[in-house]
Amino acid sequence: MAIVETNFKVDEMHAIITAPSFAVVKAVQNINNCPPPSRIFQGRQAILDKMHLFFNTDSGEQHIYVLYGLGGAGKTQIALKFIEQSSFSDVFLVDTSKVDTIETGLKSIVVSKSVGDSAQDALRWLQSNHNKWLVFFDNADDPKINLHNYLPRCNHGNIIITSRNPDLRNYGAHTLVSDMEGADATTLLLRRANIESSEENLKLATEIVKELYYLPLAIIQAGAFISKSEDFEGYLALYLHNRARLLSEKAAQSHDDYAQTVFTTWQISFNQLSHLAATLLQLCSFLHYTGISEDMFSTALKYEPRSWSPPREELQEPLEFLSHFVEPTGEWNSLQFLDVTNEIKAYSLISLDTKTKLFSIHPLVHAWSRSTLLDEEPLRSCMSSILGMCITEIPYNEIELASVQLIPHIVLLKYANPDRVADFRRAFWQIYYYTGKFKDAQAIAEQILEKSKFLFGDEHPHTLSAMGILATAYYKLGEFQKAMELEVLVLEKHTKLLGEDHPDTLLAMSNLASTYHDLGQFQKAKKLKVLVLEKHTKLLGKDHLDTLFAMGNLATTYYKLGKLQKAMELEVLVLEKRTKLLGEDHPDTVFTMGNLATTYFSLDEFQKAEELEVPVLEKRRKLLGVDHPDTLRAMANLAVTHYTLGDLNKALGLQVEVLQKRRQLLGDKHPDTILDMEDLVKTYQKLGKQEEMEELEQLIEDTKKSS
Repeated sequence: MAIVETNFKVDEMHAIITAPSFAVVKAVQNINNCPPPSRIFQGRQAILDKMHLFFNTDSGEQHIYVLYGLGGAGKTQIALKFIEQSSFSDVFLVDTSKVDTIETGLKSIVVSKSVGDSAQDALRWLQSNHNKWLVFFDNADDPKINLHNYLPRCNHGNIIITSRNPDLRNYGAHTLVSDMEGADATTLLLRRANIESSEENLKLATEIVKELYYLPLAIIQAGAFISKSEDFEGYLALYLHNRARLLSEKAAQSHDDYAQTVFTTWQISFNQLSHLAATLLQLCSFLHYTGISEDMFSTALKYEPRSWSPPREELQEPLEFLSHFVEPTGEWNSLQFLDVTNEIKAYSLISLDTKTKLFSIHPLVHAWSRSTLLDEEPLRSCMSSILGMCITEIPYNEIELASVQLIPHIVLLKYANPDRVADFRRAFWQIYYYTGKFKDAQAIAEQILEKSKFLFGDEHPHTLSAMGILATAYYKLGEFQKAMELEVLVLEKHTKLLGEDHPDTLLAMSNLASTYHDLGQFQKAKKLKVLVLEKHTKLLGKDHLDTLFAMGNLATTYYKLGKLQKAMELEVLVLEKRTKLLGEDHPDTVFTMGNLATTYFSLDEFQKAEELEVPVLEKRRKLLGVDHPDTLRAMANLAVTHYTLGDLNKALGLQVEVLQKRRQLLGDKHPDTILDMEDLVKTYQKLGKQEEMEELEQLIEDTKKSS
């Protein structure tokens, strides 16, 4: 019996080696009959052309092409379309999602050719076979698998790899597969939805694919739902209220073999992330999907509480998260942060712009990552606190530039539950203020003042500071009387409580002086500004930034008093010192440059004014964005100079743009908007545009009456 049993086992083992299993036979059938692309494949011609050019070029080396990108972007379909359009002696499709499936796929190659029975036999056969074969390694998504071990070591043959992992670009030529072209996306939607391509349907399809961010799999799912529901017109409204459900729903009928939905394909990747990487991705889902930086987190780690900001005891969750990126010395560990972001990048769930060092997330991934949360408020609160901690630690002379980057994130986070969020309202107020969102700044300042009065009373420095920032918001909104009333009160109380040499007193004095200036009370403004400059010079020195600020402020009042030479002399000095101390691109330097240009203009030195105003506008557009109030002011000033120099068409283009944006941001009744209208009327008149001039004059008249 023992001998028989032994012989039986040997025979069974022999059978396993020489006869392929049912699974292997089935794999052979699939692999050596590479499926065609989807019957509704659309577009991607630029990628296909690039692939054809690459594979048809005789380089004397093995051709390897990597299609990488987010799950659902259509990488596999592009590869299948390319294969359909090409002529290879043999095509082998290898499922590369796991080690087992790779080895099974490679085995199947030699089993189908009756030349071996192992993955190594397949590699040897490919290495020795000089025919025009192609191996398609599909779904090479697992970053833990070293694909190099499964590539034939030879200088011939053709390989296509599809992966979510951008690191695989190192294997050869590559293309990032992302969203579709708009026209192709609309055509794909209509074809999948079985909707005719009329002008009206194209318009509606364009709106839908835009909302789907041109992601192929999302478009396919939308088309499938529309085809089933037969409600094309109602889909967009339904989608906006049921995004997670619709992007998770698999159609019963499909045009290809892809088994996952948009959300489930990303969930598979998400499930592979470590807890720390998953948490970082979820935290970032509460930020804007672009402009995410490591600095937000590293700067937050430096947080030290201020008298107006939360103590560390109230920030346990954000501090615990940040502790994962701390060196034993207490310093920020950039390598650890890089490791975590690289882990997320390996599945294309986040991407990095190597030039700006800013991360971004596909908008649909951004929305999906929120859906992974059972309770989103704790993480929203944590991210809000991290941003508040970060803003608190940004130096004063950098806050304006930082605000431009941070404002999109703050806008999204402002909907956080106040009961769950640490009180960083003063930090967020700065961001709204420095990005020209003065109505939002006013609303936050009113909340801060109300809370300060409740907690500390009317005389406390916190309350006075809150009054000051509310007055500043009023000032920026053109409500100078309201600003003045608060600022007089703040200055009186600061002088009484702190003395007239205290920095807070001098700041209150400076703010009140600026308001007097804008109310036309220039002598009052001058008196205070001279006093502020004298005290800053004495206390801080003539080269201190606060002294230069006071000097620039005084120059503006000299300008209004008609003392143009004095104004120019001060501004030239301030510009020289700020350029040296801060650099020529710093907002304060650019501000001084703009003021000096205005003074040159008033001195009839128009060419000098233009020479400064052109770079001022360029720098403000670059640093602050096209909608920032300072950018619009620079645009308006340059337009007036163009007009004066006789460049009417240049002036007209700038004036129309400025007026459109100011009406949108400030409303028709704001003094700056009315001034823009009046300037544009003059240009219309010079250019003989009678109809436009009369229409705008009527608007000015109606606006002034309603005011």
